[in-house]
Amino acid sequence: MSLFPADIEETARRIVSDFTQRKLMIATAESCTGGLIAGALTEIAGSSAVVDRGFVTYTNAAKSDLLGVQSGTLAQFGAVSRDTALQMVNGALYRSRASVAVAVTGIAGPGGGSAEKPVGLVHIAAKSCNGEPLHREMRYGDIGRTEIRLATIRTALEMLIEAAQGA
Repeated sequence: MSLFPADIEETARRIVSDFTQRKLMIATAESCTGGLIAGALTEIAGSSAVVDRGFVTYTNAAKSDLLGVQSGTLAQFGAVSRDTALQMVNGALYRSRASVAVAVTGIAGPGGGSAEKPVGLVHIAAKSCNGEPLHREMRYGDIGRTEIRLATIRTALEMLIEAAQGA
């Protein structure tokens, strides 16, 4: 029995299989998912061949300390922003042995949202060492904390696959 829904487990299984064959390593940088993307990948037997490390950077200080997100970026754009997600993914690549990384930062709720940044807003970035960064601004809506986090995992895994095409 898996901790994750069948579709997430199947996508993670495909990633582990494909990345193992291609000798690609993964790093994750997670805020609102709290390590669940790395958890979905490591749920799969053999994932140690592809998962290098995961950074759970829930606070702004952790984003800066562990990933090198600039304090000016956090002050100007906030933790939940395109700029922060892109700096998180770059930091994950730079501070790991990974060839592909994914980063997520968002508002899973139930509180913490605003008119400008509502509950369900998540910024996701993915990048390979050789590729251009990918970014998606997802507005899942106020569908509940668990559903927002699961939707974020699904999108992040898809973006890992997409980013790996350039690896």
